[in-house]
Amino acid sequence: MLYTPAFESMAKNTAISISADDYHYGAINSAFLKRVEFIKKVKSYKNQRGNKPYVAHSIDLVPQIKLWSLKRAFDILVSATALLLLLPVCVLIALIIKLESKGPIFYISKRAGTGYKIFNFYKFRSMRTGSDAELQKLAHLNQYNGTKNGSVFFKIKDDPRITPFGAFIRKTSLDEIPQLLNVLFGDMSLVGNRPLPLYEAEKLTKDQIAWRFLAPAGITGLWQITKRGKDNMSEDERIALDMEYAMKNSFWLDMKILFSTIPALLQKEKV
Repeated sequence: MLYTPAFESMAKNTAISISADDYHYGAINSAFLKRVEFIKKVKSYKNQRGNKPYVAHSIDLVPQIKLWSLKRAFDILVSATALLLLLPVCVLIALIIKLESKGPIFYISKRAGTGYKIFNFYKFRSMRTGSDAELQKLAHLNQYNGTKNGSVFFKIKDDPRITPFGAFIRKTSLDEIPQLLNVLFGDMSLVGNRPLPLYEAEKLTKDQIAWRFLAPAGITGLWQITKRGKDNMSEDERIALDMEYAMKNSFWLDMKILFSTIPALLQKEKV
């Protein structure tokens, strides 16, 4: 598919129809749709192949990823229990957000999760309203700048868009409590690879990198407990950790990540 003005118009209309408020950063284009097609081909290829002989193809490089049994049941039990216990905290956070600045309590954005499934991603709002429109203006502050062939991820140290209370809930990760709803709804798991904003997901164009999208999207994962909040984290390291989780996921690995997440919540760097 050629990225023509006609395609641009079609993509823009698609973005509006699904409320993709980060489209302006180049979210839905031919590269992103190519990745969606890649996942479809992987699934179709594996379903049709069975035990029949086949000719080697780049899709054969994709490993067969199996998730540990009862992962979904564990996610439902833990997320539902946590939401009930944290309800008073959520009410207090919501009240402070409303008193501090104008705008909604929740920040809702489109994210790409397992198999490039696009879903509504929930967080407590920690930035002033309209911050998404400032992404391009702040591109020069991206901590991933300097990455070979251009950066995929976007992260700013001391982000000027963050409100004072927003800085507190981000530092303590309280802003991420609403993601327990995503877990309960089945969009995410407690442990997995971080679901990406569309403008990041569409830049992951190599088939091998797409392995990360064959694993569950999660609230916490390997990169969060090893490199989160550190300004020396490279883009390649983050992608490598995502791919490692995709291929090595297990019950014991998930438990290790969950218990290691608690001390990782208090970030040293304001990113």
